[in-house]
Amino acid sequence: MGKKKPRRPRPSFTPDFKAEIVGLCRRGGRSVGQFAKDLELTETAVRDWVKQAEADAGERNGPTSSGAGRVAAGEPPSA
Repeated sequence: MGKKKPRRPRPSFTPDFKAEIVGLCRRGGRSVGQFAKDLELTETAVRDWVKQAEADAGERNGPTSSGAGRVAAGEPPSA
């Protein structure tokens, strides 16, 4: 059998960088996919950032960033 390619390390992005990308996507002009391609990011990552920003702003159902952190830490969700 052939050797497997080593996995590339997953890049990490700052919250400020993600917010800037989300802002660009929200201003429109191009699709999320086109923004991702132009910035050499994965479309899935950018879509996830936009969805999370919408949840944080109360525009979409789902856990907020602060709520997701509590759940990941094993804390009960706030009522």
